[in-house]
Amino acid sequence: MIASDGTTTAKTVEVEATLQWGRTAERGDAPAVVAHWPQPPRVGERRATDLSTRTVGDLLMNAIARALRHTPDRLLHARRRREARTRLATLRPVSVLVLCHGNICRSPFAAALLARELAPHGIPVTSAGFIGAGRPAPPEALAAAAAYDLDLSCHRSQPVRPDLVRGAGLVVVMDQVQRRAMLSRFGRHPREVVMLGDFDPDPIERRAIPDPVARPLTEFESCYARIARCGRELVNAMTSTAG
Repeated sequence: MIASDGTTTAKTVEVEATLQWGRTAERGDAPAVVAHWPQPPRVGERRATDLSTRTVGDLLMNAIARALRHTPDRLLHARRRREARTRLATLRPVSVLVLCHGNICRSPFAAALLARELAPHGIPVTSAGFIGAGRPAPPEALAAAAAYDLDLSCHRSQPVRPDLVRGAGLVVVMDQVQRRAMLSRFGRHPREVVMLGDFDPDPIERRAIPDPVARPLTEFESCYARIARCGRELVNAMTSTAG
């Protein structure tokens, strides 16, 4: 095709080159350089790439959300720790009830630890949970507790009852949900219910002490190490006011 002024247009050259390449490709001797031209990704590849990108992005956003969700716990921990110790100074409890969700992992260990330390002061300790009865502590709990010379093999879970709550001078819980249950369902005064994690002398990631049930032994060991730290601080606060 020739332009009106007698010159060949760029579009014409492009079209002619494309047609020439097509005829050459039909004969099987297309220039080798064509094989190296950039090719668009296939549909399946593009979807896999998009999915991978979204997955990484979702994981990153979830991690950021988790970190931000517990930021108030970290920022308020020092103040909450002081308030928890002050609360015990005025409460002077004569008995302790330790609660967790199932009464097979966290509360049995915490109660056994506190009972051993508070026995010389004549302060009894018991534990309970919100689900199930007669269940033993899992093998991981037995192994992790044995490192503290505590035997949980005879423990069996018991549901929390109104008489247990009424008879306790101090109720120790593992998270905010359990604390709210003590206040709303059982009518305990806020100063009589403490969160064990508030006594942690170390910097914390979260206020609650997470449940290690159905997790590996290392999760139980980490959980019990924190319970032991918090338990020692709670005992010190109780016995220093008592003595």
